[in-house]
Amino acid sequence: MLIPLTVAVAVAALALAAWCGFAAYRDQPTKDWHFAGMALVTLLALVQLVVGVVRLADGAEPAGGTAVFVGYLLGVVACLPAVGFLSLAERTRWGSATVAAGAVVMAVLQVRLYDVWGGGNG
Repeated sequence: MLIPLTVAVAVAALALAAWCGFAAYRDQPTKDWHFAGMALVTLLALVQLVVGVVRLADGAEPAGGTAVFVGYLLGVVACLPAVGFLSLAERTRWGSATVAAGAVVMAVLQVRLYDVWGGGNG
């Protein structure tokens, strides 16, 4: 796994969480620029998915198992689109809070991906 990419996705997800959390604090729903931020973080997650699959195709073995690793990769990619759709249904501050919570979950999933890969030993 590419550790700098994992860190970049986690940091971008936490920045999005802070941004949407601040919007929720200010009693604002998600706006168009929040969705642009979600798209950017999701794009980073898609790049991570491609890198992970290429590493697996090259013969690398995650310490936690290939199925678990691929499951986490797919979960990371699906995380923000899912909360983005939920925030469209909830056009209050709670929509922004939902995206903030989903972005925190995405950052936590990055730590888990790192662990499943082998903690940098893979």
